[in-house]
Amino acid sequence: MKDRSHDDAMAEVFRSDPGYAMALLNSILEEGDQGELMVTLRQMARAFGGVQAIAEQARLNPTQLYRTLSPKGNPVLSSLSVILKAMGFRLAVVPMTGSGQEEGAIEDGIQNNGLYQRVGVG
Repeated sequence: MKDRSHDDAMAEVFRSDPGYAMALLNSILEEGDQGELMVTLRQMARAFGGVQAIAEQARLNPTQLYRTLSPKGNPVLSSLSVILKAMGFRLAVVPMTGSGQEEGAIEDGIQNNGLYQRVGVG
């Protein structure tokens, strides 16, 4: 029996459980380990169609995508966004846990600044 690479094994895990892939990405983003983020995104690209297919869906050059997803890759926000979108995910902003701000206080601040009215909420 041929041994599989770690990347192939992780791709299989992500393919069978996309929720785990999402949770792992969120954990890595919270920790701020960019190298680990790039490795995980590369593994996810394998899981969700392959780097070539993700590059096509994201309208990126496949060679550049391979470089971007290397452990030393440093994608710009727009690239990260289209890569995640091609895999069926998106970036989001959420309150930091344990930051001393309650969710209600954040919502009050949004309402007081008129953001709900500007974006058509409420």
